[in-house]
Order: sequence, then structure tokens, then C-alpha cells
Amino acid sequence: MATFILIVHLITCLLLVLVVLLQSGKDGGIGMMAGGGSQTVFGSSGGANFFTKFTSGAAAVFMITSILLTVTKGGRKASVFGNVPANAETTTSAPASPAAAPATASSPAASPAMAPASPAAAPKKR
Repeated sequence: MATFILIVHLITCLLLVLVVLLQSGKDGGIGMMAGGGSQTVFGSSGGANFFTKFTSGAAAVFMITSILLTVTKGGRKASVFGNVPANAETTTSAPASPAAAPATASSPAASPAMAPASPAAAPKKR
């Protein structure tokens, strides 16, 4: 049943897009690409009543199928934490402290020029 509703929904989406693009608005829309031929196909009124009614019907079908798909496919979802006991304690271990590497003559920290300067003493307040 949900597959049928989905197919009707997709066809309605495509028809709705096409009908909206065919309608002539201020600038004529895609309907003017045929040189105004859409007016002769749908009579002297230019199909305005047909397109208006068809758009309203397609929009109603779109809304109804959207709601039906939400109801049929939107079953109750369980939480991802549903299987975790409430009193479970998490064990976190502190990362091991890195061992201090001995300074060698080739390391930058061994040269006095690269060593950080000691902080200056703050002046005493009187």
C-alpha cells in the first residue's frame, strides 16, 4: 500500500511541476515558447481555468499523499540509547603520560639559543 501511495506521490509531484511551469504568469512562462499555441489548444480562454483547477487538484493530492506517507512509513522509532542500562558506569582511563625524551645535541631544546626565556619579575607595588 505504501508503495502505491509513493508512486502516486511521485507522479503528482512531476505533474504539479509541469502544470505550474505551463501556466502563463506575468511574463508568459514556458507556455509562450510555442508562440502562444497553448491558447489555441485549450480554447479562447487559454486554459486558465483548466490549469487553475488542475493545479488545485494536484496540490490537494500531493498534500494527502504526503500525510499518508508520513503515517504509513513513519513508524515509532526507538532511541539509540534504548538498550543501555540507566546505571551503567562508563570507564574512562586517562591517557598514559608520554615519557620524557632525553635531550640530545641534535634536538632544538638542547641549544641555549632555542630555550624559552625565563619570565621577568613583576615590579613591586608600594
